[in-house]
Amino acid sequence: MPKSPLRYLLAALLATALWAPPAAAMDSTPIDDPIPENPTASGLTLTLTEYATFPKTEPVPTPTDQRLMRWARINNIGEIPDGSRRQFVNDLNGKLYLLKNGQPQEYLDVGATFAPDFLSGRGLGSGFGYVAFHPDFARNGKFYTVHTEWGAALTTKTPDLTPQPETKFHGVITEWTATNPKADTFSGTHREVLRLGFNGQVHGIQQIDFNPYARRRDADYGLLYVASGDGGRGVSSDDPQNLAIPQGKVLRIDPLGTNAANGKYGIPAKNPFVTKAGAIGEIYAYGMRDPHRFSWDPQGNRLFLGHIGEHAIEAIYEVKAGDNLGWSEREGSFVFNKADRCHLYTLPDNDASFGYNYPVAAYDHDPPPGHSCTADSGHAVAGGFVYRGTRLPLLYGKYLFGDIVDGRVFFTIASQMRQGGPRATIYQPKLVNASGATVTMKDLAGDARVDLRLSRDGAGELYLLSKANGKIWKVTGACMTATP
Repeated sequence: MPKSPLRYLLAALLATALWAPPAAAMDSTPIDDPIPENPTASGLTLTLTEYATFPKTEPVPTPTDQRLMRWARINNIGEIPDGSRRQFVNDLNGKLYLLKNGQPQEYLDVGATFAPDFLSGRGLGSGFGYVAFHPDFARNGKFYTVHTEWGAALTTKTPDLTPQPETKFHGVITEWTATNPKADTFSGTHREVLRLGFNGQVHGIQQIDFNPYARRRDADYGLLYVASGDGGRGVSSDDPQNLAIPQGKVLRIDPLGTNAANGKYGIPAKNPFVTKAGAIGEIYAYGMRDPHRFSWDPQGNRLFLGHIGEHAIEAIYEVKAGDNLGWSEREGSFVFNKADRCHLYTLPDNDASFGYNYPVAAYDHDPPPGHSCTADSGHAVAGGFVYRGTRLPLLYGKYLFGDIVDGRVFFTIASQMRQGGPRATIYQPKLVNASGATVTMKDLAGDARVDLRLSRDGAGELYLLSKANGKIWKVTGACMTATP
């Protein structure tokens, strides 16, 4: 039965009693430039070939934030795991496309299905955020989407896990079952799996995905990972550290199971907190602000997460079951002080006792003089992928990622990205277009705000996307040239 506000209040009080944040260490030193080194210029040159262009779409309602006015808010390109080599692309404004002979063809309109509750015009991550096809899609026809809702949905629909105070939107995971998995237009049924309530219109559910390298007998097979942000409350609360609530966490659920409280999904027995008093069993890892994109390296099956920072740090983490990334006691490998959002601080001498997991690669914002410390920095990490394909041997073993806003593309060496070790060196490759001319992603996107995303197909080949002009480019070449 639906939970009453009183039940939520009692749950919150119980969580507070069972959990206390670590003591802040404020005898440390403020830092003006936490990561003084810049990405290293590399002689590696990547060729980007235009791959697809998508039709213009509009957010609903009409945005008040001009950053949402993009040509098409394409968010990912992937490949259906059924051997058909069909590729799919989702647009935050509501459409799910298949690519057919390089042309987008509408497969499903998620936004129209959930109108008028569907929301894509408030908050940078709002709308139809992601789609994940079940590894058995060829047989069961099941795939999963996440979208945001507002308005009447907030009063007529109840979140499944404790929502944040003054919830402003819901993040909703839906299971779809195609009548014919081979069809190029969806026909079938859908059901709600999980609904979460967030205080702000930012940092909701950013990604849902299955480990594509898990095999049928693996414990991870068919389990859905859910990157749930802090709803914007991490700077003023301890929500990301509170194991009694889902915000600021990576969750892991079995969408075909039934042992969750709502009976609509399962909680895997091997999740790290299933037996911890006061914790929800859905949590896989915690202590996060905006866990934006994650992916697995097929060599070693390691999970890497691109984590968008608050004050200064854009970071890549290697994430294991039970890890605590430290937010909002830490930002990257520095102390974050809620009373002083304009500085980060050095770690205390007893830092190891807190058990935080720190970035395996990171860069900082380096704002211009006079820039407000609470204003948009114009930087946000776009998490990426370790290249294990065969077409571009010079890329092999490199983790390619970038910056969402300015469109810079980076890479690190995956073997150097190890928990507990020094941060891996970040390199910046050259980019050229199909004609061999040097370009930037700003050039290709035709806009100073690129809204960059990275994606990967079933063969491990890499793609770059821009919302600014709704285009996708494939990385078709990698060679060494002189370092500038």
